[in-house]
Amino acid sequence: MDIEVDIIEFKVPLENNKTIFIWDIQPNFSEAYIYESLWSVYSAFGALYLLKVCPNATVAEPGFYTMVKFYSSAQASKAQRATDKQCLFQSSPLKVRLSTKQNLSFYSTKPLCLSKCHSLANHYLGFSGWSTRIITLKDISKCVDAGCQEEADDQGVLLKYGCIAELTFPQHGVSCQGVGVAEEIIDNDRDPEEKLRKRGTLMKRAKDKAVEVAFEKVLLMILGNGKVAIEIKYDPDEILPEENSEGVIKVNDISWNEFEADDSNTEEDFPWDLTGDLPH
Repeated sequence: MDIEVDIIEFKVPLENNKTIFIWDIQPNFSEAYIYESLWSVYSAFGALYLLKVCPNATVAEPGFYTMVKFYSSAQASKAQRATDKQCLFQSSPLKVRLSTKQNLSFYSTKPLCLSKCHSLANHYLGFSGWSTRIITLKDISKCVDAGCQEEADDQGVLLKYGCIAELTFPQHGVSCQGVGVAEEIIDNDRDPEEKLRKRGTLMKRAKDKAVEVAFEKVLLMILGNGKVAIEIKYDPDEILPEENSEGVIKVNDISWNEFEADDSNTEEDFPWDLTGDLPH
């Protein structure tokens, strides 16, 4: 007997077969009430990427319609079949339909933002089902191999930070890593406190990007019995360092010599504690 498996990726669900529309919502409810009521109903079928409540067009009868976007086409189809012609939270039946719009063949995938990654992971794995930690976080503004120069021009200086983060799923015994880079040109005449705040912002952006990239490698395998398995997509061309490794590290189009912790990782460079386990 084959086991039903639903595969969910950490990417924006652009396919229209993951979207349902709900019509005939009565006008005597607030948008906030409709949102909360429908979120409660449809999140029981699977994680939701989006739920949007809209008023009917002025030429139509007063009321609302709603768009709900799932990460899974199977979950969207199941939700449509189960709730069509049901009253749910109101006195009259609702009309629920899958989106019939054809997808463009050339659309490209988009990675999830960090907050959406957290929500998706928490929905299926729980808050304690995953964790992240920083392996390396470093100022690479002056790194020649990263393709940057200390001076951007006469008026500005390039600040650039690189981060390697690890994403771990302890109950499944798997982990993966991601790399993030953040950069910005700042004016030479900015005061030191503002430059320090900018450094902190760039470090956080680099860390967040690294975690997002790590989530992109994760596949959630939702089994028919409700259990969740995890697979990691590995890129054979990607080279990531072992902890405390030395030498040249090449990730995507970036090559960093001596990326491991060095004397530059002082409190002056990193006034905030961004190492160790990160909160969800």
